[in-house]
Amino acid sequence: MLGPMPPPTRAAPIRTAADAATWLEGLIDLEKRPDFAYERIQLAPIRELVRRLGHPERSLPVVHIAGSKGKGSTALLIEAVLRAAGRRVGTFTSPHLERWTERFRIDGRDVAGPTLARAVEALRPHVEALRGGAPALVPSFFDATTAAALLLFREAKVDFAVLEVGLGGRLDSTNVCTPVVTCVTSIELEHTDKLGTRLAEIAVEKAGILEAGVPAVLGPLPAEARAAVVARADEVGAPVVELGRDFHVAIRAEGVEGLRLRIVDGCVDVEARLPVLGAHQATNAALAVACARRAIGGAGEGLADAVVRGLAAATLPGRVEVLGRDPTLLVDSAHTAVSARALARVLAGLPRRHTRLVLSVSSGKDVGSILGALLPLANEVTVTRAEPRRSLSAAEIATAVRSAAPDLPLRVVPNPHLALRAAREGLGPGDLLCATGSVYLAGIARRVLRRPVAES
Repeated sequence: MLGPMPPPTRAAPIRTAADAATWLEGLIDLEKRPDFAYERIQLAPIRELVRRLGHPERSLPVVHIAGSKGKGSTALLIEAVLRAAGRRVGTFTSPHLERWTERFRIDGRDVAGPTLARAVEALRPHVEALRGGAPALVPSFFDATTAAALLLFREAKVDFAVLEVGLGGRLDSTNVCTPVVTCVTSIELEHTDKLGTRLAEIAVEKAGILEAGVPAVLGPLPAEARAAVVARADEVGAPVVELGRDFHVAIRAEGVEGLRLRIVDGCVDVEARLPVLGAHQATNAALAVACARRAIGGAGEGLADAVVRGLAAATLPGRVEVLGRDPTLLVDSAHTAVSARALARVLAGLPRRHTRLVLSVSSGKDVGSILGALLPLANEVTVTRAEPRRSLSAAEIATAVRSAAPDLPLRVVPNPHLALRAAREGLGPGDLLCATGSVYLAGIARRVLRRPVAES
């Protein structure tokens, strides 16, 4: 069952994924409103919501992942390893690239549209009742999507739920759960208007997911951020497990087909193939193995084999994803300075004759750092606006490009579909097209660039 019977509602029933998306998108998305102070976001609404739904979170062993970058990739890699170990896994990530159902995965697949619709229909009356009551208990958009994930995973009777934090950690809706493992992948300056202007402040927010007695798996953190996370771990009594101290990863080989890694974590000592581009994914793979090992517990019998099989089968949509070869069509969601530099390292290592970039950047991002990493690798650039409300205008990005690289050939095409089609035209053998700068553009690019030229 998806939960207790909700109070009656007169609204038309939600029957499809499109119905569910329409209703969810109609909610006030508190996390995206620039005029909404982060301090006003509290856990009281999600706690009241799950109480009304019969506490679906209490039946779920949760792997909880926070971080500035890498948390989505790490979540999908944990899913891959746990599934290879024979576990049934529910995975909640955000945002989606193309379809709403992507946010809710069960056993490596998006939930079916009717299944999502049933969960949202069960949830909707409770959300609407709370929205008509005390302001302190009004659920946000992310409260609703988190609750939908918890309902779906309880119904599916998953062995583990892998939950990616949406924003911060301490006050994020996913923090309604009690995890069996937590993970902080990375920390950099991001969402400074909500999380703080110093690494230590941001680290405190991320470390808000740590719990007493629950292993905290840490990626490579800047010294200031690490100190804040470790202090929080000591305060609550969470045992810390760190990459480079308690578990290790080394890149044995790197090429156009991906990475070959050696990962060592206690009883697990394996050479594994990871069929994705980017040396930074080695860190995410090691974090995934560390989380999976501690989630399963004990000696993790058979885990080494599961690591090898799981990583070899892993896919990371929208993350340095190759959609076509010769010419190379590449899509990435890089939207921070660190992720742009990681993408630049990949591009620098790929054989290519001529490089075209298509860029869209969300408002509030460090455009200068993103351009500084990527423009030196481009022969020409097309700028666009992937999301009307949340992306900078094409003209604003164009101004930044002209300032950073005045001689670089530049096209301004506000419509992202037309921008991608225009950039694809005339590509020849050895050329490379990379669409990046935001998750929104990555999703559109996956739709446009996977089609044959005649159809796109």
